[in-house]
Amino acid sequence: MSSNRRHNYKNLKIWQLGIEIANDISDILIDFPTHERYDLSSQISRCSVSIPSNIAEGSSRTDKSFSHFLDISLGSSFELITQLIVAKHRKHITEITFQNLETKIEEFQRMTMSFQNGLK
Repeated sequence: MSSNRRHNYKNLKIWQLGIEIANDISDILIDFPTHERYDLSSQISRCSVSIPSNIAEGSSRTDKSFSHFLDISLGSSFELITQLIVAKHRKHITEITFQNLETKIEEFQRMTMSFQNGLK
């Protein structure tokens, strides 16, 4: 793949899955307690939005630079799982909700790492 090629982020399955994760997170945050609004729920929201946002931003760059943005997106996905573990411990989400989100995020991570390997 040419390093000068740009990607249409809306056509990328990793971006589409990132949007799905961000929307799922938005749906669960509605039920979070008010006292978490500026702490955990805010961090979770920012993290989930960061995943597809970095893919979109990086898609306009060279493949080398895009790979860096994919690293940031992956980092946000690992951070998100950690925050969801905390939310589960605090009983803001159920085990089933956690498992469903974790499975989706891990799928995103596998797909993104595979896509990233194709850029190099």
